[in-house]
Amino acid sequence: MKKIQFKASINAPANKVYDKMLGIGNKATYEQWTALFNPTSTYEGKWDKGSKILFIGVDDKGEKGGMVSEVAENNPNRFVSIRHYGLVKENAEITEGPEVEKWANGFENYTFEENNGTTTVTVDLDTTEDFVDYMNETYPKALEKLKEISEK
Repeated sequence: MKKIQFKASINAPANKVYDKMLGIGNKATYEQWTALFNPTSTYEGKWDKGSKILFIGVDDKGEKGGMVSEVAENNPNRFVSIRHYGLVKENAEITEGPEVEKWANGFENYTFEENNGTTTVTVDLDTTEDFVDYMNETYPKALEKLKEISEK
């Protein structure tokens, strides 16, 4: 696993950025910024600490795929930690085997730091070597979309 980090400075309070990023008040805001990864991107589950949550989208064959995860920590408006421990492939949850082992126990952490009404969002991400270029290209665009949504 490789650790990579992205940051965005957003002219909005942390509680608003947190709400928009996770889609707390309206799941559509989560779907808007994550659409840069997959146009059908969404989640199933809750953001409560210890909860199972699926990050999914539909592929070009119409099959559901994505990640099986757990909310490892959720300190509202400050920090969210997501532990990925499985895959959703062809509509099924897979939590063991060689494909899963590459991703197992990878974390995606969001830190929200507010200063004078501006929030810095820091994303710390564990990813596999073959996804580094994709993440480096896509995550900054997704955070730019989150900035646009949050500053409205």
